[in-house]
Amino acid sequence: MTNTSLSRRRFLQLASISTLVLAQPAMGMGLNLTRTQELERSLVLRNLHTGERVKTTFWAEGEYDIDALRGINKLLRDHRNDKVAVMDIQLLENLHKLYQMTGSRREIEIISGYRSPETNEMLRRQGRKVAKRSMHTQAKAIDIRLHDVELSYLQKAALSIGAGGVGYYPKSNFVHIDVGRVRQW
Repeated sequence: MTNTSLSRRRFLQLASISTLVLAQPAMGMGLNLTRTQELERSLVLRNLHTGERVKTTFWAEGEYDIDALRGINKLLRDHRNDKVAVMDIQLLENLHKLYQMTGSRREIEIISGYRSPETNEMLRRQGRKVAKRSMHTQAKAIDIRLHDVELSYLQKAALSIGAGGVGYYPKSNFVHIDVGRVRQW
């Protein structure tokens, strides 16, 4: 299976598994959510490279909204070649948790979402410090910032989730989160 295609059956299988894992009570995650927020998971995103915005509820009434996920995937595409991948559901869930934890009221600014292997290799040839097997090329990583949240606080909030890698880039003004093994840099 490639990053750019996912059968409906496989998507529903992944969604079912994710729902079971993520259906933990909100209080168990240290979140103070209202009943409405527990029943919905939404994201407000802006791609800084394309200027595109998405404000969508990607999970409601116990299931994922496939159209909302498609919109998110399109926004998080590789802006250099317009290749779209199916973003990891757990990454989106973590992004939602992070947004809730920080109390932000602004959109999540996207520096980098999916990065195609071709783009990743091109950036490596240019001398950019990108990992050879970047989680971005697997649609399992995202680089973000929140205009109304201090970057150091965003980093600490991401670390507190304990659900993957967290990179802190204060000079470039973003935090990297991924769903790989738990680590930080």
